[in-house]
Amino acid sequence: MYDLIVKKRDGGRLSEAEIGWLIREYVKGEIPDYQMAAFLMAVYFRGLDGEETTCLTLEMADSGERVDLSSLPGVVVDKHSTGGVGDTTTLVLAPWVAASGLPVAKMSGRGLGHTGGTVDKLESIPGFRTQLDQEEFLRTVREVGVAVTGQSPNLAPADGKLYALRDVTGTVDSIPLIASSIMSKKLAGGAQAIVLDVKVGAGAFMKDLTSARALAETMVEIGRSVGRSTVAVLTSMDQPLGNAVGNALEVLEAVATLRGEGPADLAELCLELGAHMLVLGGRAEDVLEGRKILQELQRGGQALDTFKRWVAVQGGDPSFVDEGLPLAPERVEVPAPHDGVVSGLNALAVGRAAAALGAGRARKGDPVDHGVGVLLRRKVGDVVEEGEPLAELYCRGGRGLEEARRLLEEAYTIAEEAPSKPGLILEVIR
Repeated sequence: MYDLIVKKRDGGRLSEAEIGWLIREYVKGEIPDYQMAAFLMAVYFRGLDGEETTCLTLEMADSGERVDLSSLPGVVVDKHSTGGVGDTTTLVLAPWVAASGLPVAKMSGRGLGHTGGTVDKLESIPGFRTQLDQEEFLRTVREVGVAVTGQSPNLAPADGKLYALRDVTGTVDSIPLIASSIMSKKLAGGAQAIVLDVKVGAGAFMKDLTSARALAETMVEIGRSVGRSTVAVLTSMDQPLGNAVGNALEVLEAVATLRGEGPADLAELCLELGAHMLVLGGRAEDVLEGRKILQELQRGGQALDTFKRWVAVQGGDPSFVDEGLPLAPERVEVPAPHDGVVSGLNALAVGRAAAALGAGRARKGDPVDHGVGVLLRRKVGDVVEEGEPLAELYCRGGRGLEEARRLLEEAYTIAEEAPSKPGLILEVIR
């Protein structure tokens, strides 16, 4: 291990055999954390080339169990988001795409920090089971066309160990390490084709377009090199997606979107990502046809019907679709300080506000309150008058209220003139 640390520190290139040995020995506990931390720092500064990154990805994917989805009909297309605020796309996309006949078998995680997790959102639904064994997982997909389950600890365990170490050694934001982390889980999860939603902006991990594009290109290249059709869509996360930030609030917003009544930006992103999924899955010739198919499924009610059946099969009570979900009882408005136009809405600050109320967690294993969160009443480009509500806070027992209110007040920028509205879809990399 000493030799590999020095080799990478000095800019050398690691062979397939060296990377394979490194991952296997680390998972077995033969390589101590202090040596792996030194190696990760060498990678942070020296990088990995395309072949090294692909090799690392495959070794991480093979470090535990792989899910076999070959028994499912058609091409199984997975969607992955690099994380953001108000990102409810999986809850909308999974049943919507499944309604087209394309199977959706997805493993998702929990939220951490200011970013929400799909598993936490689904657990807002009374009775919904987010831990399925492989047999239940596949049976659910066959029965209703869609299943979402929490990620198994046996899936790419090397990634879990490496990420925990990166998190405490200042080596998280390395593009080859991020790319191999994401793609190793996608490959281990059995994805046959992959659509990546790479977020860019204040509320995203990648703050600028250049670094986001580099990450997207790296992941698309990994997919290509291992025979997986992969598309990356770069999307803006300067302001939150949709209007709801918080678990139950986001589930209700997903239902509204499936009805055709959701926020325009959330609906547009789901149409774009879903259309790419249909193209990769062979259900549509191009993105335009994919969008038309999805719009027809929404208008005809098939998308919402699939959502209800999916909830029921995974143990949830679909009556909430009409009756609502329990939300925190206290509601506090954040008023506009003066007349003007919303010219900025910092997604990171909004995410932190929701987390302060109890919607997120600071550490893995922390409990979350599904009923709290933030409902945005105004977004970029909206005209406001002094005293009008910019946002509404759903809180319980006053927990985190003052901090959340302060963060929301700081998140909004109100100017005299309307700004140019930010584009949502920034770039597509195939």
